Amino acid sequence: MNWDSAMQAQQDETRNMPDGSLEDAIGVLQRLRDVMRGQVIGRDDVIELVIIALIADGHVLLEDFPGSGKTTLAKALGDAIGDDREIEHFIAPFRRIQFTPDLLPSDVTGVPVFDSASNAFHFRHGPIFAHVVLADEINRTSPKVQAAMLEAMGEKQVTVDNVTYPLDELFFVIATQNPLDLVGTYPLPVPQLDRFLFKISMEHIDRKSELEVLETWQSRRDGARGDPAVTRDELLASRAAIDRGVAIAEVVKTTLVDISRRLRADERVLQGNSTRSLVLMLPALQAAAALRGRNFVSAEDIELLLPRVLGHRIELAPGVADLNRILHDNMREPMERLAGSTLD
Repeated sequence: MNWDSAMQAQQDETRNMPDGSLEDAIGVLQRLRDVMRGQVIGRDDVIELVIIALIADGHVLLEDFPGSGKTTLAKALGDAIGDDREIEHFIAPFRRIQFTPDLLPSDVTGVPVFDSASNAFHFRHGPIFAHVVLADEINRTSPKVQAAMLEAMGEKQVTVDNVTYPLDELFFVIATQNPLDLVGTYPLPVPQLDRFLFKISMEHIDRKSELEVLETWQSRRDGARGDPAVTRDELLASRAAIDRGVAIAEVVKTTLVDISRRLRADERVLQGNSTRSLVLMLPALQAAAALRGRNFVSAEDIELLLPRVLGHRIELAPGVADLNRILHDNMREPMERLAGSTLD
């Protein structure tokens, strides 16, 4: 089976996948969370956000410092996902791309290679062809490479020599950038930032968790390559079940719009968030509710996710730095109205 036929078979299989129940989906999410918690210590909040983004078909940008556990987090997620399909395919569970100034787009997407035996060119797939991709120090590479990533993240496809190659339906990017080192970096443009559902700042873990990391490093290392906790098909079925089974009340949508409009009118905000960001937030709110065992979106979900979704999409006026205060001021009244309503 050639590559085009294999990818078409994957897409047909995804469309024909049997529907799962919301209860099954909640079980899949909780199972994935438990396995990742066993490998990544002291990052329960980040693990939940990563799982929410995965189910919401988004991507995550981590601002961190070296040695904060980003590779462990991404690899734990990739190792927890199995793919038992029998058709020929070129998708790995996890791949890591180290971005550098001299990186070329073909180093990420792949390149046609001439095969003398067949006297024809064949596409050699790049590391972007994976379920989970760790894009390490993404702001260290050139805008040309960033543009190649933008197509992959936004369209789930890559284009090489005017030929388009689809990525898998389950495609998730965890990108990192170091906020402390500005030498030799290329700031991410607004369109690239907008491809990330969440931007998360990873702080140092607490003392108890840091001690646990040291005490359990051998057991976590030896158990890192156990059986996958969930399968690709289970995750895609869970995504569909959550989309159908978790209700979003009209008052929730009204609250999101009211907060956004207040932010845009705030004199401390130079540019507010787009309507597109609110649309992207809806499946994330559904996933957050499911991860907590609910079949409806609540005020708790908005309070958890809204700063993560809007934080990198809002441009503050010159001299203004306290984004959290601005978000709190503009969320207060709409959230109070939401608290007084019935959601379920």
